[in-house]
Amino acid sequence: MFVSLGCVLELRCEASTPMLALVHPHADLSGDLRGGEEVLVEPDRWVEVLVDQRGNRWCRFMAAAGNTRFRYRGSVQCTDEADPWVPAAVTCPVQFLPIDTYPFLNASTYCDTPALMALAWNTFGQLAQGWPLVQAICDWVHARIRFDYGASVPGNTASQTLAAGAGVCRDFAHLAFTLCRCLNIPARYCTGYLGYTGIPVGDAPVDFSAWFEVFLSDRWYVFDARHNFPRSGRILIARGRGCRRRANPALLRATQPGGF
Repeated sequence: MFVSLGCVLELRCEASTPMLALVHPHADLSGDLRGGEEVLVEPDRWVEVLVDQRGNRWCRFMAAAGNTRFRYRGSVQCTDEADPWVPAAVTCPVQFLPIDTYPFLNASTYCDTPALMALAWNTFGQLAQGWPLVQAICDWVHARIRFDYGASVPGNTASQTLAAGAGVCRDFAHLAFTLCRCLNIPARYCTGYLGYTGIPVGDAPVDFSAWFEVFLSDRWYVFDARHNFPRSGRILIARGRGCRRRANPALLRATQPGGF
């Protein structure tokens, strides 16, 4: 199937400001792009796309002093199958993990593993390892966190999200993968486009979404504590150790993601 995707960002800066936007599909999907990609910046500015070592495609441009409108659109061919469901996937012992998974065991800016270590082991330490353990974490987070746009604070860590009992998709992901890391399961943050593909169309506008991946057996698998069931139509934008939030929100008026 073909998925049309895109976003519009409305920015207001006090002075001309260099910007990095993560809106392009991940480099892993480059072969699935159809019909080209379109980037429009108003007022007109130079734009370049840079690829980092993880395959994330960053769009770099200079935002004007005052108002800037940034628009991206593209189309991707993807499978209509839902996220893989592999209950037999097992935990890989730490001593046998691939070397590039180790950074995803450590604490990071929004993943405060020391604050949640005791909780993780007391709550999940006796459960069966592998896929059932990760799914139990997703079930636990899904049951305890209320999805609420108004409740999310940009700087919240995983433990603060748990204390607040509410957040948005990035907060669900941060809490779930932090608990995984506490239990020696490599876990990484993912952000991308996720519309109503395969489910009834709802009242909420299509938005960016966040989920996470864990390393089990010999590969990475998708999990989503916010929706907590396999979804189709995910279009990955970027992977990393945690959400990359705006560096200076005082300079920005609003962010308005969505479709066209």
